[in-house]
Amino acid sequence: RPSGWCASGASFLDTGGHGMSRFDWPALMEAGMHRLKLTPAQFWALTPVELEMMLGRGGGTAPLGRTRLDELSTAFPDETREERRDE
Repeated sequence: RPSGWCASGASFLDTGGHGMSRFDWPALMEAGMHRLKLTPAQFWALTPVELEMMLGRGGGTAPLGRTRLDELSTAFPDETREERRDE
């Protein structure tokens, strides 16, 4: 079983070779409560994804940039009050 990011740089998510994923809770707890100095209440209030982000291991998508927002605004313009009244 991987020791998590603390030592090996591996993910906290482990399939264990069985196709089902499980979390390496000891490694998650060590990272959260020892490295980040979270209280137990703070640790258990986080999702694993939030904890990964706090540890600098976020695997999520990049935030929406201005260019993409403009593209979406053009493709899906807001209706004005007058347009809604006309329906």
